[in-house]
Amino acid sequence: MDTPRAGRIIAVTMKAIIALEDGTAFHGEGFGARGESFGEAVFNTSMTGYQEVLTDPSYRGQIVAMTYPLIGNYGINEEDHESSRIWMSGFVVKEYSKIVSNWRATCSLGDFLIKQNVVGIEGIDTRALTKHIRDAGAMTAVISTEDLNVKSLVKKARTAPNIVGRDLVREVVPEGPYKWSKKGKYKIAALDCGIKRNILRLLESHGCAVTVFPAGTEPEVILASKPDGFFLSNGPGDPNLPYLVNTAKEMLSRELPLFGICLGHQILGLALGGSAFKLKFGHRGANHPVKNLLTGSVEITVQNHGFCIDPASLDPKKIEITHINLNDGTLEGFRHKKLPAFSVQYHPEAAAGPRDSEYLFGEFIKLLEKNVAEKN
Repeated sequence: MDTPRAGRIIAVTMKAIIALEDGTAFHGEGFGARGESFGEAVFNTSMTGYQEVLTDPSYRGQIVAMTYPLIGNYGINEEDHESSRIWMSGFVVKEYSKIVSNWRATCSLGDFLIKQNVVGIEGIDTRALTKHIRDAGAMTAVISTEDLNVKSLVKKARTAPNIVGRDLVREVVPEGPYKWSKKGKYKIAALDCGIKRNILRLLESHGCAVTVFPAGTEPEVILASKPDGFFLSNGPGDPNLPYLVNTAKEMLSRELPLFGICLGHQILGLALGGSAFKLKFGHRGANHPVKNLLTGSVEITVQNHGFCIDPASLDPKKIEITHINLNDGTLEGFRHKKLPAFSVQYHPEAAAGPRDSEYLFGEFIKLLEKNVAEKN
């Protein structure tokens, strides 16, 4: 239900409505594809990087509202995609810029949404929508350019699939394994749960030959590639997925250096005996302060998640908490005290966003160096 019907270029203004399951509705104008689309309504506080947000597979099953008022002014280019397509269900902005001003742009945001068959709505009070989500929590919503009856749309939103308990990872993974980079000092097996391309770029730039395996690949197939280390990627939705947790457990049993980001962080936490819970409205944006408890420094981070690991559920004899969120005190990072495994809830690859946390890829390399040295 979260994929809109076929879109086409609309020469005239089209009315649109976004309606939430609690009865709240906003009237605006449609841009992008014509149709009707369902998803969990969330907000992102980034000022730039809408192309990266659009193409991040972690947004599968969600309708994303940007809090920054003007979106689309630098268009879309062919180089900054974080995956092969748009995965989110719908896009919400205060003002869509029809004028594109950037030498790298190959098309407008509106045209990109049309090509990707994604419904957008502009001209609504995105601050009011954001405040409502913060107060009431993220909830299912529908954007429509066809059905303009609020009562009808609210009813549809209430009967649409919920994101909790749904395996969204299966909807975004590639059909089979592939090699991202063939040359490198260290062989990495990356489990693709919805991986962002900049993660792969940074692993490559740190001297890693990366083979990507789709989530659901049997552990023995991954281990047959004889990796020096294992990477657990970001991805969409509820982390309570036993097949991913079991894969992480198997890699931990082999004592392979392991690095997890976002969903990968949650999967690692579950594999180590922790439990996950859903945040009221999640963390999404490029300005979230995180404290590194090992150094005392504060990092401004990129985030995109609606679930979190409960730090009280982790065994303090085995796990060391390394990072916390300074906005709400939630867990942002941990490492195993004996095994070469660590993870963070946020996105150190920062596409787009600040690069304060890029050093974590260097920390992974240190674990790989030690592992390779011990094997030799």
